[in-house]
Order: sequence, then structure tokens, then C-alpha cells
Amino acid sequence: MHTNSKGLRLDPHGLLKNVAEVIDRETLEPLVGESIVHPRQFTRRSVVALARLSALLETKNVEVDKPLDGKIAITAFFEASTRTRLSFESAMLRLDGKVLSVPDGQVTGIAKGESLADIGEMFNTYGDVVIMRHPDTDSVDRIRQNLQRPLINAGNGSGHHPSQALIDWFALLKWRPQLCTSDCPPDQRVHLGIIGTPGSMRAVKSFLRLSLMFTGAVSKITLISELADPVGLELTEPIEESPIPIEIVNDVQEVIGDLDVVYVNSIAFLGDDYRRMDNRYKLQQSSGLKENAVVMHPLARNDELSVDLDLTNHNLYFAQAAGAVFVRQALLATVLGRLDRISSTGI
Repeated sequence: MHTNSKGLRLDPHGLLKNVAEVIDRETLEPLVGESIVHPRQFTRRSVVALARLSALLETKNVEVDKPLDGKIAITAFFEASTRTRLSFESAMLRLDGKVLSVPDGQVTGIAKGESLADIGEMFNTYGDVVIMRHPDTDSVDRIRQNLQRPLINAGNGSGHHPSQALIDWFALLKWRPQLCTSDCPPDQRVHLGIIGTPGSMRAVKSFLRLSLMFTGAVSKITLISELADPVGLELTEPIEESPIPIEIVNDVQEVIGDLDVVYVNSIAFLGDDYRRMDNRYKLQQSSGLKENAVVMHPLARNDELSVDLDLTNHNLYFAQAAGAVFVRQALLATVLGRLDRISSTGI
């Protein structure tokens, strides 16, 4: 089993216990052949189904089945990335698929003024699925003007990062499998704190969007931000419709001792550039975290998350990152219609 070197280590077997059907094909079937561009495409049931499939992939040597044999993924990264690009490529290669990579948009026709729509037209004959990161929020719409292959959005400006949100919830569900159920015992429900501005932080926005689906598992959500309105227009309606109590505070010390899960990020897309969050929201061992609280971070981190938490059991962020390959394997196998090549026997 692949795992992280520091912090909490998560056992995927907890997600596979007492489950009648490890691969919930009925729930995942609607995602076959579909582009994955926004977290609203998922339901609570499909998030849990993908988490269980990811857990299965983590516990079995599925590489021998070569489930993605003959498939080619194009990883088109017009914005810098380490974890996202490499974990998608690792996921594809470990399942015997192949990869064509654009690691830097400046080496493409974009540098000559070529449109994303035209690039999408070319991609139709080059691969079976396109995984794209781009600094422009409207990039997903532009490339899909001509792209006929499924697109997986790996981050679009201040838009969304749906596969990161799945990775986040995979970590949470492995940490506490009871969160999968709508009748989660009261003592297992979590008060979720989010440090950041969901309106301008795509990973935070996508994580919050999925979190709103977990009614009966998330007891409360507290947003901690330097902004009076950190939510933004896109999330206003989902938040208003959610039965989960949500509050906004600007002082992390006001709530830190009550939080079971603390999700933190520092990179926000404001206007036309990326900026860091105020360092007064920094988390460290002396912050007063609840004894059994866990800290999550989509990485890369800056000063907002101290390395003195790395060796503690508050550190869920390394285990969170370690699950990325399995989640992206699950997503690729689903979108490319290869679930029939994955066996759930011998867990």
C-alpha cells in the first residue's frame, strides 16, 4: 500500500467494510464519457462511490488487469503544476494507459496566438481524454467549443478544481468512514472550518461545494476569512439552500478549539493574479487545535501552514495528497468506461 511519510496514515479498508457492492456501477454509469468540469456534477452518492472505488484501487494490484490499455490521456497544463499533473499522469500510466503531456503552455501554439477552440479541435484526434489546467476561468468553455473528447478540469482560474475536491473527501471518508452515511452518529459528525476565501480559491470553492452535500455528517461549517463576504455569487444559492448551519468569522482563534476539521489554503485568484492570504491565519502547533482535530491543505503550502505540524496527528494533508493517484485512477477508469475491467474480488 502506498502511503505518506509523515502525519496520519489512513487505512482504505474501512471504506470497503460491510458494503454490498464495492463498485457502484449504477451510480457511476452517468459519468461515463462525460467531461468533469464542476463539482455540481457529483452527488453525495457518487462522491462516496468514487471514494470506495479509489479505496479498492489502493488495496489491490489492479495494474495487472491493464484497465486503461489502449487509452491515451492528454495532460495540457497552461499553468504551473506539480502534484496535479504528475498524479494524473501516474494514475494513467499505472493502469497501463499512455500520456501525451503539455507541461508548459508557452511551448504550444498558444504562444503564437492560437485559440483554445482550435487546440481542442486538434486534441480530438490525439487522445481519448483531456486533462487541462489554465489560468483563465473561461478556458473550459473555450476549449469545449470544438473538443469532442471528455475534458477533466484540473483548475481554471478562480473557477473549480473538481478532482481535488474528490481527493479531499476521499481523505475525510477514509479518516472517518461513518461520514459516508446520512445517519452518521452524532458523535462522529464534524464541525468543518475553512480558512480562506471560497469565492476566489478554486480548491476551497470545490471542497465547500461537495461538503454542502454531506448533510447529517457535517454538523456545521465555519468560514474564516479576512473578507466580509468570502463566498462569492456562485456559492450564495447553494449555501442558502443547505440545511447545514454556516457562519463566517474573521478571527481564527475565535473558533479553532471547536473545529474537528480545518481546511486551509492561501492562494487566491484576485483580478488577474494569484495572491497569498494574510499570515495572521497561520496554523501551527501553538494554534490551539482540538486534540483530535485534523488539518487539510490542497498544497502547495506557504507560510500559512507550519512544518511543525508535519509530525503530529493533526497532519491529514500528506495522507490527503497521497490519495490523489487512486482518486484520479477511479475518475479516469469511470470517464473512459473501463469499470468492467476492474474486479472487486480478493479485497
